[in-house]
Amino acid sequence: MKAFTTFNGIVAPLMRDHIDTDAIMPKQYLKMIGKTGYGEVLFDDWRYLQAGAVGVNHQSREINPEFVLNAPQYQHAQILVCGENFGCGSSREHAVWGLVEYGIRCVIASSFAEIFFNNAIQNGLLPAILPRDVTLKIANQATMHAGYSLQIDLQQCTIVDSYGLSTNFSIHENAKNRLIKGLDDIDEILLHKEKIVAFEKQRKLEAPWLYD
Repeated sequence: MKAFTTFNGIVAPLMRDHIDTDAIMPKQYLKMIGKTGYGEVLFDDWRYLQAGAVGVNHQSREINPEFVLNAPQYQHAQILVCGENFGCGSSREHAVWGLVEYGIRCVIASSFAEIFFNNAIQNGLLPAILPRDVTLKIANQATMHAGYSLQIDLQQCTIVDSYGLSTNFSIHENAKNRLIKGLDDIDEILLHKEKIVAFEKQRKLEAPWLYD
């Protein structure tokens, strides 16, 4: 997965609480095979005026001009700032796949659902937790200033803007290191490939009947 070290991106304000995974990635798209194709149906029910389904040509659907990501100033946003309990609901990893494929690199919220948080780490998406008053301040700045962006330094756990904002966020050290190195679970296991292979060879010598 793509490593996350320092990043500068435009912010889109989506200040709703309890945005669940069905809103992020509606259930009809869970039948798709593979990990691609989810970016164009991210926030599908909010993003388009007609209902969507697998196999529909989404380019021909009428977009909802009221949805934040459809506004011209936010169409290239790579950071979302949201309310509390982002990613609640079902455990579908497709929600994170959609965000990542759309181009979102960081979601800032005052809290996240635990499973969503872990899915984000697995897929290179930074879930940054900030106090609600700070998320509101960021959302207000993003509303007032076209092209408003944040500079995020994951190594230092800092978020700054060009209007004087400078704040810190905390993240578990293991999650931070995995994002910086771009490692998911499989990548992390493969770091120990030589030891695993050596163990298997030795184990076959000691207990060959286990491998018959």
